[in-house]
Amino acid sequence: MTGSMFELPVRDDLVGVTAYGAPQLEVQVRLNVNENPYPPTAELADAIAESVRTAALGLNRYPDRDALDLRASLAGYLGAESGVSVDPAHVWAANGSNEVMHHLFLAFGGPGRLALTFGPTYSMYPEYARDTFTEFAVYPRNDAFEIDVARALPIIAERRAAMVIVTSPNNPTGTALPQPDLIALATAALAAGSMLIVDEAYAEFRREGTPSALELLGRFPNLVVSRTMSKAFGLAGARLGYAVAADFAVVDTLKVVRLPYHLSAVTQAVASTALRYADVLQAQVAVLRSERDALATWLAGSGFTVVESDANFIMFGIFDDRAGVWQRLLDRGVLIRQPEPEGWLRVSIGTPDENDRFRRALLEATASSD
Repeated sequence: MTGSMFELPVRDDLVGVTAYGAPQLEVQVRLNVNENPYPPTAELADAIAESVRTAALGLNRYPDRDALDLRASLAGYLGAESGVSVDPAHVWAANGSNEVMHHLFLAFGGPGRLALTFGPTYSMYPEYARDTFTEFAVYPRNDAFEIDVARALPIIAERRAAMVIVTSPNNPTGTALPQPDLIALATAALAAGSMLIVDEAYAEFRREGTPSALELLGRFPNLVVSRTMSKAFGLAGARLGYAVAADFAVVDTLKVVRLPYHLSAVTQAVASTALRYADVLQAQVAVLRSERDALATWLAGSGFTVVESDANFIMFGIFDDRAGVWQRLLDRGVLIRQPEPEGWLRVSIGTPDENDRFRRALLEATASSD
């Protein structure tokens, strides 16, 4: 195509901005985007294929606009996974937790409104704010990458944000939010007239005994808990995220800002089928938890500083030249992530073989940097 003298009338705040995205490289060991390393079982793949075939026979019609059956299945799953009874009317589903969060920003953010969070945390939050013209503020976590509640409470009271966003387990650090801290934050947000959004994308990987924010839905009408099927269910390619709101009016509001028929019939069929196999998939989660703890112990024993993780990844360091270590790992066929905090690297938990290959590559990569 030939060039043009036409100057695109791009929004001023988007000029020069590059799109979000981690490297998608063809390497032997890909441990950079917190994917579940286990593909669907053959039995699940067959069941999904059959459900998609059934859905395909009706693709001339629009899908169920409100995904009623899927939302009921999600509510049932949460009751089994977290022991919390959830009304399907309080459940919302969308194309990944990204779209869930985008809907929340569309509904509660906007010009003249503030969303605040505590960093380092998920790097997409400021992009949701940018896209919805929402002011965005990030306050630092402490040296252990925990939210300093004593400092956070007066900030919430003073700023009176439309949305307070906390991530537990946090990405990229893996740190979980203790329930007493979550209660304190929810109480402060309620007094300030703020929605409290708890992003639990990695909740299924939390340590035994670590509660979910779902347990607080009955106490705080301003609470929304977001989750995803990308991680624990190994369905990153299917794109299904969901949220549970304490007040069903939140779901009615999200319906206003969503695009029509935002969840395809195929997506709904795939997700509903996978939920029937939750027990099988949870067994994989148990393996990943065990691998995570073993890898964290090995990293600490090998002289690295390790942030305690309740997710399916580990942040470790501290490196004077983390970019060099990252590149030497890549040269050895292992791709991991350079997260926001300088000096740190983050590795997703893979299969036992992938984790062993990462160990060998890391020792070689750091030995060559001495």
